[in-house]
Amino acid sequence: MRFQSVKGTRDFYPADMRLRNWIADAWRRVSLRNGFEEYDAPIFEYLDLFTIKSGEEIASQLFSFTDRGGRNLAIRPEITPSLARMVNAQINSLPRPIKWFSIPRLCRAENPQRGRLREFFQWNIDVIGSDDVLSDAECIFVAIDFLREVALTPDEVCVRIGSRPLTVAALQKTGVPPDAMDKILPVLDKRPKVSEEDFQKLSGTVGLTDDQITTICRFQDCTTLAEVREVLGDLDTDDVDDLERLWDYLQAMDVADYCVMDMRIVRGLAYYTGIVYEVFARDESLRAVGGGGRYDNLLEVLGGPAIGATGFGMGDVVLGILLEEKGKLPDLTRTLDFFVIDDSDVSLDQVTKIVAALRSKNYSADFSYKRQPIGKQLKEANRRGAGRAVIVRKDRLAIKDLTTGEQKERATGEFLENPEA
Repeated sequence: MRFQSVKGTRDFYPADMRLRNWIADAWRRVSLRNGFEEYDAPIFEYLDLFTIKSGEEIASQLFSFTDRGGRNLAIRPEITPSLARMVNAQINSLPRPIKWFSIPRLCRAENPQRGRLREFFQWNIDVIGSDDVLSDAECIFVAIDFLREVALTPDEVCVRIGSRPLTVAALQKTGVPPDAMDKILPVLDKRPKVSEEDFQKLSGTVGLTDDQITTICRFQDCTTLAEVREVLGDLDTDDVDDLERLWDYLQAMDVADYCVMDMRIVRGLAYYTGIVYEVFARDESLRAVGGGGRYDNLLEVLGGPAIGATGFGMGDVVLGILLEEKGKLPDLTRTLDFFVIDDSDVSLDQVTKIVAALRSKNYSADFSYKRQPIGKQLKEANRRGAGRAVIVRKDRLAIKDLTTGEQKERATGEFLENPEA
């Protein structure tokens, strides 16, 4: 029997791992320079942790199981509930605001398609303990800081920003009762992803009338805060003010050129309570690269205090596709600093001594296990992605740059003292 990887998962061969690590290293670098600390949590949790507040969107995507003790568990489809559980456990001893990040492996039981797999990695940035819209602005800034880190420009990507409470206010204005919001909001979230005809059909299945659909579409199509105020009238002016303040902060942080107001952004998860946003390619050729928003009630629902919280997640799958399509991936073929080659007149001991000395200086260095002609060893050096070859001779070394072809002679002791000279 020949085994294959499970549909919707990936094997990471060394070339794939180089890309995965490059993305993760950039995520970590950006997180740390913005003042966030790293955490992690178990890969599975009690099932109720995810279903109690995440809503149908997550509940339908879980890999769940019952363990030998009869406990209902689930592999994590997201890490925010785990974060809330962890913070609740030490809420009185953690200094606020809590600024944490994580890069977990997540699993969702859904149909694999372009940009969406059953197993993936996701960068999470969260600020807990602040009700101020400034913390939302900082999270958006961090997302954009990463986009700039990987050379994605405002012409190529944007952050589309909406508001969950303003969307709720628009629905209430049309007569939608509060207890119907949880089933209607996920439908509104699908509007940018489906045709208008399909959206009309979906809206009808959750009880929206034609007049209600027309009104909510008018709200979602607003492109300025002035238009939002006009549609809503005197309703929820505080939430409109929050959006205005957010924009002021983003302009002060010099990232507003990456941002677009888009009231179609709702986010499917039930726990969002405030400003929400998603990161897209400008041409909208791909699904969202990332998304997040404010979730002030989640810690309280999970047994903790009422405390402000906001954050976002960014997955590696769509991001990898986007970076490749935009030509932003670096050359990751060079994997060794040096490949040490033996001349036929020297012993393998001399080669291994030089390799060990280079490694002790934190250079990546390797050599051939076989005694073979220099030409074949040079081919192996190129195949292994070495930057330079070190050809060991009786009294001197030949250092060959495998990119330019340039070669120079150096004394062994001098080279080991300063390999970069």
